Amino acid sequence: MSDYDGDEQWDIFLVSPSTGQVVNLTNTREIAEESPTWSPDGRYLAYMVKPKTSSVFEIDVYDTLMRETRHLTSGTAKNKMNVSPIWSRDGKWIVYTQQQAKGTDSNIFVAEVANGKSTLLTPHQGEQLYAANDFSPDGKQVLITANAANGYDNVALLDIASTKISWLTQDKWEISGGNFSSDSKSITWTANVDGNTDIYLHDIASGKTTSLPLPKGVNQVGGAESAFTRNGSRLLYYHNGPNAPNDVWIYSLADDKTRQITHALVAGVRAEDMVEPFLVHYPSRDGKWTISALVYVPYNLPRQAVSPAIVYVHGGPTSQTVNSFSRIIQYMVNQGYIVIAPNYRGSTGYGKEFQQANLFDMGGGDLQDVLAAADWIKQTGYVDPKKLILMGGSYGGYMTMMGVTKAPDVWAAGVPIVPFVNWFTEIENEDPVLQQSDLATMGDPVKNKALFEDRSPIYFIDRIKAPLLLLAGGHDPRCPKTEAQQVVDAIKKRGGVVEYKVYENEGHGFARVENQIDAYKRVAEFLKAHVPPADCGCSLNE
Repeated sequence: MSDYDGDEQWDIFLVSPSTGQVVNLTNTREIAEESPTWSPDGRYLAYMVKPKTSSVFEIDVYDTLMRETRHLTSGTAKNKMNVSPIWSRDGKWIVYTQQQAKGTDSNIFVAEVANGKSTLLTPHQGEQLYAANDFSPDGKQVLITANAANGYDNVALLDIASTKISWLTQDKWEISGGNFSSDSKSITWTANVDGNTDIYLHDIASGKTTSLPLPKGVNQVGGAESAFTRNGSRLLYYHNGPNAPNDVWIYSLADDKTRQITHALVAGVRAEDMVEPFLVHYPSRDGKWTISALVYVPYNLPRQAVSPAIVYVHGGPTSQTVNSFSRIIQYMVNQGYIVIAPNYRGSTGYGKEFQQANLFDMGGGDLQDVLAAADWIKQTGYVDPKKLILMGGSYGGYMTMMGVTKAPDVWAAGVPIVPFVNWFTEIENEDPVLQQSDLATMGDPVKNKALFEDRSPIYFIDRIKAPLLLLAGGHDPRCPKTEAQQVVDAIKKRGGVVEYKVYENEGHGFARVENQIDAYKRVAEFLKAHVPPADCGCSLNE
């Protein structure tokens, strides 16, 4: 897939393995096609499709032989979307997940490919999340992930004929389904335990579950259709740790040995120069939650309360900072900055109640959790309390702007990356899918005008004391550059300190290497000018 300079209007491309010839299969400038998956016979492609002005994802099936497209789903309500099509092994059925815009409810459907007739497999009362992961080889069951058992994501087998659900796990961490082995004897799933993800192998006959002996970090089952080799003897997985980006590994079931296939670290960059984080926990300010955070401390940093620290806020908000490789965090740590990355209320990974705790309260309790991260890092003995920096992208950029306006005395500098700052204009101008999501999680902007104003940093620009660096993408459909521009114009009008860079050939985040390098350098130079690191010998540049 490829879009146009980050606008997320994706097209699907075919590449000849023999000649390398590339063909734009869909070639629809105003329609996005995503998540293509081949039928078992290699003739058909199923994928998600959404016109630019629509808030709904439907599922289409493309016949590569006849070069014809037909709709598998159609007429879906504007506050729902159909995602993640999965083929049965005989190619006669597709199972898919239908999500509600609010993100608190979803269902699994199975569709007959020949006629497009869909059948609901997960009827339920109340709000519950169900997602399909894989068809069993005999086509009788679906491996699913759902939070219906105890409010946490767990793995189960869904019988298609009876719609009966048999739970395989009932843990209080985030468990996600993987694949069936080709012989139907085994199932994989992953368990995200406070930011570290392990892969498990479950023997269906005996019920025995084994944790694979894999490196610490984030491990995910790989493969386009299945992680298992055809004979089931080996398993493809991806490993991503704090000291190296995503690599492909092979696990042998016979001898429990792993082998690294790719090496993503570029020459001259050493894994041992990367800093492994500490996992810490602290109470929320209101006492309702225990907040998890990763803390990165530069090597050789003296405990003398002279160093600056960055509170790095993840986006989403339904996302999570995990123990994986972060270019921007490692770059800043290697400049001599301590980093704390909190998983505030609303983050994934900690159950339904925690994830939904910021609904209709965006920029409220979650901001207090971010401020509590600043409280915690100041107590470590490493940090000068007057040298705190707030940084984040997307919703993390929004939280950065909320922080520097609602708690202006805390921060020495702020770096909002692809932020939004005004709930009214954000909902008016963002992609229609996100518009439905924001309306479902913040309410109606007319009825909830007071809330929208209170949670829009643009109305409190006059409170800002910290210098800001804003970075934006010229084709961003999620947080348009006009959001950041509002901040720049308002700060300049009142004579404040602000720097601004728009990457015109980027979208929501920076995909081009040259832009990534430029952005990271800008951040480092900006922070060194306003909040320089201590002269401690803890930076690779010293």
